This record gives sequence, structure tokens and C-alpha cells, in this order.
Amino acid sequence: MTILSKRAMDRLRAAYYSEYRLRPRCLDLAGTVTEPDEPALKSARVRQARAYALQESIHWGEPQVFFLAPGVASWVAAAVEGYAVRGGVLGGEILVETARPELAESAGHLAAFGITRQAAHAYLARLPVWPEFRVREAALSLQSLFYVISGWKPLLLERNRARAYQQKQIAEAIRQRKESGQAESYPLEQERILLSLIKAGDRNAARRVLNDMLGAMFLHAPKLVVLRARVIELMGYLTRAAIEDSPVLESFLERSHRWVEHLIEAPDFESLCEGLTRALDEFMEGIYLHGYNLSNSKVAAVLDVISRQYAGRITLRTLARQVGLSPCRVAHLVKESTGKSVLQIAQQVRIQNAKHLLDRTSKSCTEIAYAVGYNDQSYFIKHFKRLVGVTPTRYRRRYVFGRDAGPAA
Repeated sequence: MTILSKRAMDRLRAAYYSEYRLRPRCLDLAGTVTEPDEPALKSARVRQARAYALQESIHWGEPQVFFLAPGVASWVAAAVEGYAVRGGVLGGEILVETARPELAESAGHLAAFGITRQAAHAYLARLPVWPEFRVREAALSLQSLFYVISGWKPLLLERNRARAYQQKQIAEAIRQRKESGQAESYPLEQERILLSLIKAGDRNAARRVLNDMLGAMFLHAPKLVVLRARVIELMGYLTRAAIEDSPVLESFLERSHRWVEHLIEAPDFESLCEGLTRALDEFMEGIYLHGYNLSNSKVAAVLDVISRQYAGRITLRTLARQVGLSPCRVAHLVKESTGKSVLQIAQQVRIQNAKHLLDRTSKSCTEIAYAVGYNDQSYFIKHFKRLVGVTPTRYRRRYVFGRDAGPAA
């Protein structure tokens, strides 16, 4: 089985080896590696452990670390092209630093695979010894490198990762509400908080509030038909409130009908939550831009064009042609109504969408830079840091993976 071409796989191995001194190998869905394996690892139990880790990687949308024996860690990143699973990439095996005193136990575990204790000890002696935090770092790096080199778009992983993260947040919200005795109350006040966060363009905080509300909805009335009605009611409230604040947002009515159609078709609570989150993201992108302007329909039209075409080349001339004004008039109206230039608004929209991709996908910073309209990664990093306060890499570590270690990149 070949997942990548020999040339691409050689590039992956060389890049990974230079950083971690390990050579990745391809893995099929049954957990079998495509190259010669260590004698200590040629057993059905090892294949099963690798296959299970691969399935977990697909399910959670991120690489999975697993243990072949006490202290012997390995990791797998799923290889997905679009929505098609092609196999996986195995990072290697290492000995976790804190497990070194337990080598006798590890050797005994490996001996149960059908090798001698002497061979098990010899194998363990060859393994590099790492601190625990480095294992997770290496697993994430393997996944990122694979998709940069392959050029594949792991749409299935991105969807599964977003869904899993949301369900974790909802489960935590349910747990906290049960412990605090709020299980019977519906969070009406949070609807107003959610709308305020949407208007402020704070996507992460809005999602946290939304997931807390979904947890409360589930506790309040777990039947799907009631949950669906609650979710549609919430979508209607957000749309009505937005239009009341700004008549130029009437275009949201048409979008709202489309969102509601998708929510009605959701077959279960998980799909309902996923659909509402997608609607919220689209809603937020539109209302975030329109938050600059509450009255001028021509400015609203300009902002609509920017929101749809931010990834392409935005010029005053092309904007003017699409809204029926002169370039000078567009520049003047936008500056007068928003206090910002067209370029400044376009930069902010690009960075907002870059944050969204960093939050919800496994795309590399280079891929994200191109996806939001930057042809130069250093230029993207410069503007991201100026507007967000940290580099894209540090943003992902701090806000997505929950850690902030290592130098900015």
C-alpha cells in the first residue's frame, strides 16, 4: 500500500527526522506498516493497537498517542484526502522519561508478544527517551507535515475535530450545570450575551456561550423535536435582534431561512449542534462586518462584497464597479461610516477568518495564509500579530491546544 509517492514520503521522512530523529512509516487501516517492522512489534496485538489508534485519530480529527507497553509510546496521524481515508502515518516509538524505572515491566509486556526478554530489553535500549510533553508535540508536527507535503485537504478530520470539540464543551457545560443545580433552567440571559459577543466578533467566546446554551437546552428538554424547536427559535431571535439594530441587515432573513432548513433536517442532537455552529459562524462573519455600519446601504453593500471576496484581490476599483459608485466615493463613504479604510477592513476580515481556520482546522500557517488572501506568509504573520497580539502559531497553541510553549513562529 502506498499513501504518498516515494518522493513525497522521502521528503516527509527527511523533514521529520531532522527534528525528531524518527522516520515515519505508512500504516493501512488494519494497522499494518508498509516497511519492515521491529521484531518486538510483529504481533497481532501491536497491529490492533495501531489500527485502534488510527480509528481514534479519524474520530477525533487529530493524531492519537497510544502505548504499546508501559512507558513505550507511539502515535498515529490519519491520512485523509477530502472525506476519503487512505490510511495513516506512524510516528515511531519512544520511551517516556518518567517510565524509565519500569523497564522490567515494559520488557515483560513486550515478551508476551512472543519474543525473549533479552530481545525486549535490547529493543528498549535502542529507543530514544523523551519527556512526556514532547510526544504530543511530535504527533501534532507529524500531522501538520504530512498535509503540507501531501497537499491533501483533510475535510473529514476538520469536521470531526470541530464536532468532537463542541461535544466536549457541551458535556462540560452539562456537568457544571448539574453540579450547580441549574439543570432545570433555560438560559434566557445568555441569548443576549451571545448576541453581544457576535456583534463584537469574539468567535471563541460566542462558541463557548453557545455550547453552554446547548447543554442547558439538552438538560431542560432532551427530546430531539423540542431541541430542534429551541435551536430554530434561537436562530430566529438572533436574526430578529440583528435586523432591529440595523435595517441594512435584512439580507440575513434569506440566510436565516436556509439555516433553518438545515436545522430541520438534522437527524440527531450532534448534527443539530454542528449545524447551528456552522450557521453561527456564517452569521458572525456577516454581522461582524456590518457592526461597522448601521445605516448606509451602499457601505453595507461594500462590506458584503468584502465578506464574500476577502480571499481574492480587493481594490477600490473592483468594489466600486460592484456597488455602482466611483472608487473615490467608496473610499470616502467607508472611511466616514466605519472610521477605517477599505484595506484595514479587508485585513481584519482576513485575520478573523484566519483565526477561524486556526481554531477549527489542522491547516498549516502557510495554507491558512494563502486561504485568506496572503501570498506571502511573513506578511500574513506580521498582520496577524499586529491585530491579534500573538503569532498564528502561538495563537493556536494558546487558544486551541490550551498551551503556550516554545518560541513564536
